[in-house]
Amino acid sequence: LPVSYYVGTLGTHTEIKKVAEEKVTLPCHHQLGLPEKDTLDIEWLLTDREGNQKVVITYSSHHVYNNLTEEHKGRVAFASNFLAGDASLQIEPLKPSDEGRYTCKVKNSGRYVWSYVILKVLVRPSKPKCELEGELTEGSDLTLQCESSSGTEPIVYSWQRVQEKEGEDERLPPKSKIDYNHPGRVLLQNLTMSSSGLYQCTAGNEAGKESCVVRVTVQYVQSVGMIAGAVTGMVAGALLIFLLVWLLIRRKDKKRYEEEERPNEIRPNEIREDAEAPKARLVKPSSSSLGSRSSRSGSSSTRSTANSGSRSQRTPCAEAARRQGLAAHTYGPMGPEARSSEPKKAPHATLTKAENTPSTIPSQSRAFQTV
Repeated sequence: LPVSYYVGTLGTHTEIKKVAEEKVTLPCHHQLGLPEKDTLDIEWLLTDREGNQKVVITYSSHHVYNNLTEEHKGRVAFASNFLAGDASLQIEPLKPSDEGRYTCKVKNSGRYVWSYVILKVLVRPSKPKCELEGELTEGSDLTLQCESSSGTEPIVYSWQRVQEKEGEDERLPPKSKIDYNHPGRVLLQNLTMSSSGLYQCTAGNEAGKESCVVRVTVQYVQSVGMIAGAVTGMVAGALLIFLLVWLLIRRKDKKRYEEEERPNEIRPNEIREDAEAPKARLVKPSSSSLGSRSSRSGSSSTRSTANSGSRSQRTPCAEAARRQGLAAHTYGPMGPEARSSEPKKAPHATLTKAENTPSTIPSQSRAFQTV
């Protein structure tokens, strides 16, 4: 470390820089002790950075006093034979609190010698802490951060890659940026798989250097388009499967419905037994049709008797409904009075059977009309 000297009218001035925890010697030489050693006095004073002055060590009346302050106790002493002219001060181990301006005063028989030493204590940077900020994924940005908690300013930070294999580049990847507002921060832009590796940060000042390392492992991530395509394909496949299942369920339900409805279908020429018979009302016949009333009643009775054998299995209610339907179809209303009123419609099953019986009886011979 540098040591500077310059001589002024008031004595010698020296500036020394030394690293903490080491040993330092502050020079002070005189030639006042040789003639009269009994009257020799030596005194070292320290003026710290706050301007406070304190006595470090003295020699007076044939005694050395070096335990004057608690902070200097056991660490200060004369470096050589101060009676022979070398009153240099030795401090070990050196502490940051020892920094300041030292004054050496030598007095003998009314003569004085002054020496001034400016001591600057340098503190080595503490071991920095390496950190990562950001995502370790391909294409993203990553910040390398390094900082020492203590040390004499200015502290200079530098980042480099550690060569783990022969032929590897120790330089940072391309597109790396240094944050000049925070010298310990480096931005790695657009990470690639080749950005993976071991990185070292070095913090240094005039007193020395300390370093730390951190490993960067970039993970491969598929592109957003591929991920979106895969998700879309999965959704489309799920919808297609759901649609097929729904169609199968609908087809099965429709088939079951048709099987349940088939026994209830009405076949041609078949009358439903639970069909409701149409309501009918009697209309007073005219005088011209009274003569044919008994003839029609006889004909109807004859037909009813002939058909009763084949329908003996049917219920009386169904027979009555069928006969009333036949009567409504066979003996339809005629004349002006009958045309003005429409008969109520009978169920389809009843009318279907009734249509098979032709009507040949003239309207003048009808005794009753069904409306």
